[in-house]
Amino acid sequence: MGVADPLLGNLAALGYVQPTAIQIAALPHVLAGTDVLAEAPTGSGKTVAFGLGVLATLDPTQWGPVGLVLCPTRELASQVAVELRKLARPLPNTKVLVLTGGVPLGPQIASLRHGAHVVVGTPGRVGQHVRDGRLELGRVRVVVLDECDRMLDMGFADDVLALVRACPSPRQTLLFSATIGKEVEHTSAAIQQGPVRLQVGERAAPQIVQRFVEVAPEAAPDVIAAWLRQLAPPSALVFCNTRIGCAALAKALGRLGIDALALHGDLEQPDRERILARFSGGSARVLVATDVAARGLDLSGLGAVVNADLPLDPEVYVHRIGRTGRAGAVGHALSLVDDESLPRLHPIEKSAGITATVERADEAIAPIETPWLAPFATICIHAGRRDKLRPGDVLGACTSAGGVLATSVGKIEIGERSSWIAVERRVVNAALDHLNRTSIKGRRRRATLER
Repeated sequence: MGVADPLLGNLAALGYVQPTAIQIAALPHVLAGTDVLAEAPTGSGKTVAFGLGVLATLDPTQWGPVGLVLCPTRELASQVAVELRKLARPLPNTKVLVLTGGVPLGPQIASLRHGAHVVVGTPGRVGQHVRDGRLELGRVRVVVLDECDRMLDMGFADDVLALVRACPSPRQTLLFSATIGKEVEHTSAAIQQGPVRLQVGERAAPQIVQRFVEVAPEAAPDVIAAWLRQLAPPSALVFCNTRIGCAALAKALGRLGIDALALHGDLEQPDRERILARFSGGSARVLVATDVAARGLDLSGLGAVVNADLPLDPEVYVHRIGRTGRAGAVGHALSLVDDESLPRLHPIEKSAGITATVERADEAIAPIETPWLAPFATICIHAGRRDKLRPGDVLGACTSAGGVLATSVGKIEIGERSSWIAVERRVVNAALDHLNRTSIKGRRRRATLER
């Protein structure tokens, strides 16, 4: 297939003997320098396909990135970087640098001063370094957009286009996506030259049940609460158009017995991390957010999306509801309509390719008082990465002698200065007491219950 001998021998050492379908389809084009637009599911082996293409252009004796890989989340960027470093073992002194948000700028700035051959990162943080003059893209020969559909859903379209256009032309642009919809096709047309289009695996169309309900603004919290209790999704994302509306709706839902957190642009980064840790850990089922605040978030397993306000841009509606109904699961979307927002409905219908039936709230959603509590509560440990804490340290302390069972512990998030551990509500007080009496990495660490 044209893979150079040193890389080929390393593939065998890594256990890659038989190429996957996407590697068979894409590698000849990737190694030939052709632009590729590939539809392939997660886990299909596409990282090896584009990784070998990036490494084939490398000259380890020259500094300055020749490869740029953009990913939707910092977790995926880290995974891709780990895989690229493994693939690059036969190439001496090859440096792969990860640039993602959610971590301090200082260490990244220091790493940039020492140069890199390949940069892997999220569009927001990579763009920040480019705008501040710390990252030069003038030598980039290969650009990869990994899981492009998720990047666009998460609001990164403008950042992605700006970064790709900041790279030299001609260049090779490789675009990989689990689904290729209209937005991905528009992006491809804007940045690729005659791409070879590939499709591997079954195309799974998202299944989203969309409902539109007419309701007065003052009754919106009651309608949303009743619909969520009726549907009882694992978690839900509620969109508002303004920061003030976002905060007010979260408080109103809280008064109605719905564990809801507000995420908006007025929050400092530590508060943002704390809120996302609580939501992803399952100690709150509902996140109320503005589009700007939700931008860049990868919230997996969302059972429902609510448009408390119809978006001003019809394309934003498609992005919002596209966060549910993934991986073959059925998603649900509720959109509230009033006299003011009704004129926005027709453009949304056109953009989404639907015909909306607007229901009356009193006929569509009956009030329901069934409890809908989050299964976990979150404990904050006032230490994090700077204290060299790892998830295993926190789990070990929580489940050590006298602690709680590991089956009662959920997600653990390690932040820069704080860490969060989700624990079943029925044992959270016992876990909190135990953590405050137990040493973690040889020291007592203060633990508090997030409320």
